Amino acid sequence: MLEAEGILTIHPRSGIQFVRPGLELTRSTYQFRAIVERSAVRVFAEEAGEDLMNSLEVRHSRLLRKLEKDGLTPDHLAEMDLLELDLHGQIIAALRNPLIDTAYRRMHNYLRLLRLERKVTPPMLIRTLKEHLEILEACSSRNADAAEKALQAHFQAAINRNLGLA
Repeated sequence: MLEAEGILTIHPRSGIQFVRPGLELTRSTYQFRAIVERSAVRVFAEEAGEDLMNSLEVRHSRLLRKLEKDGLTPDHLAEMDLLELDLHGQIIAALRNPLIDTAYRRMHNYLRLLRLERKVTPPMLIRTLKEHLEILEACSSRNADAAEKALQAHFQAAINRNLGLA
């Protein structure tokens, strides 16, 4: 399945080769994310429950404080991965569309591949958490325009991080 998706190539009797992510894969992955999530974040901002948004904000803020205090630990990295999946997953879930859910999960494989190439640092995670908090603040105020704008800024910054430009 991963070979059909273009994520890896299986060489008989010699092994498996993962695709090296480059500019085109990065651009395509984030273009897809932007198309889908920009619509989804508008719905999320308008319809998501207060408890869900508050929970996401609290978890992001706690991890931000831990990173600023302790630096990067394996636990912090694992928690960041969960937060990333949860926030963006909840945004996509707001559309209540199983076809989009399936396509988004498949796209997430490409995102994981992109992330294999980058070095994770505390400042990078802190910036990402702050970008997430900006999205959540806009959603909490039920401002769909601001939420979409914050999401787009987050994706542009993420592209730059993945390409080593930030």
